[in-house]
Amino acid sequence: MITVHHLNRSRSHRILWLLEELEQPYSIHHYIRDAETNLAPPELALVHPLGKSPMIEIDGTLVVESAAIVETLCARFAPEMIPERDTPAYLRHLELMHFAEGSAMTPILLNLYVSRLGDAGKPLHPRITSELDNHYRYMNSVVRPSGHFVQDQLSAADIMLSFPAEIAIRQGRGSDFPALSGFVEMIQNRPAYQRATERGAPEAEKSE
Repeated sequence: MITVHHLNRSRSHRILWLLEELEQPYSIHHYIRDAETNLAPPELALVHPLGKSPMIEIDGTLVVESAAIVETLCARFAPEMIPERDTPAYLRHLELMHFAEGSAMTPILLNLYVSRLGDAGKPLHPRITSELDNHYRYMNSVVRPSGHFVQDQLSAADIMLSFPAEIAIRQGRGSDFPALSGFVEMIQNRPAYQRATERGAPEAEKSE
């Protein structure tokens, strides 16, 4: 059994989605963000010093970092979701797996934190907006005609890029980046994605 340390409204949703796609049994240890600060609870730091989600336990080993988790699960249960090594597709896979948590998330997080500064953060917004546009434009440009990244069926890169792509759409950028909008619509309509959303929701949200 795989255990997912899952924080609500976080990047760990894509790990639940992947496990549903893989049809692997798993349990969820739920963690809820602080209602005032929106920060993860201190209990996560008891699992790993960084106190972040996602984390999984598999075969008695704790694995952290989204890309490492996705790579581990795909390599074991669905190797077809990773292109063959020494191919151009594999190089693109590596680039986009790192891009998803490296380049793409930097302006997204800056936008989140600087927005909380009010007027003090205004001088930074033009640069942040420029970087958001640049990264979303790049993502939009590398969506394949099939609607996927890297391969013409679901791959590890699709799992990783789902989070920044969904943020772009939540920011109202769907009309600016139609390929990204189509990608998000496609993945959210997948039964496995919907099952993950249901399983990952805190009990309080399910009862609303």
